[in-house]
Amino acid sequence: MNERTVLPVASASKLLLLAEVAHRLDTGELPAGRVVEVLDEDMAEGTGLLRRLSGRGWTVEDLAWLTASVSDNTATNALLRLVGRESTARLAQELGLDHLTLHDKVRDVRGPDVPSVFATGTARDLARLVTHAVRGTMSGPAASARLLRWMRANTDHGLVPALVDHDPYEPGFPERLCDGLLVANKTGTDTGVRADAGVIIGRRRLAYAVVAHWDTALGPSTERAAVHAIRDVGRTLAACAGRRTAD
Repeated sequence: MNERTVLPVASASKLLLLAEVAHRLDTGELPAGRVVEVLDEDMAEGTGLLRRLSGRGWTVEDLAWLTASVSDNTATNALLRLVGRESTARLAQELGLDHLTLHDKVRDVRGPDVPSVFATGTARDLARLVTHAVRGTMSGPAASARLLRWMRANTDHGLVPALVDHDPYEPGFPERLCDGLLVANKTGTDTGVRADAGVIIGRRRLAYAVVAHWDTALGPSTERAAVHAIRDVGRTLAACAGRRTAD
């Protein structure tokens, strides 16, 4: 496998949806305070909080924070219904992400009449999307910065950042200098899939993406090996980024 291999990437692909939402907020096409009614058809099990909360009306920005921070599947579906998969496909094309595709909404059960997976992509495309955000070229500096702030709120640091000595609550991300390293990322987890895309900031800024895919018939030891391998990548990236100190 290599960075150009197209694989299921699970919720790491939500970065593309969040990039489209950030773009629309930046242009004013979507007001950040617009209230979106969460519909029954948006409800999905798995990660997230919304389906367990009593409220049904949430702002666009609320839904984006929930999608980024806890990978909320219901919030994801509400945002995807709002902007449409076609818009995410256009954005992917504009950014040169040739193989990053949201095929469908998040579903509890996938029957024969719907796409077999939520999303597919390559590690190269995921890393390129994060690179656009880091460089401010995603859809302009404001939208890029907004996506990075959302990514910074991600609560899952169990893959690439797991062995990286960093403070997930360091204020002022990403501009404030601090001792050590800063991390912003988005993970994806599904049966036989682990993915992580983000940026590690030290003396250097390194955008990265790692996607692991394995045959579940090989047993849980294969999953453990995949997770350990991804964590080792994080340790290597941290060494390359280098710690920085405040002036």
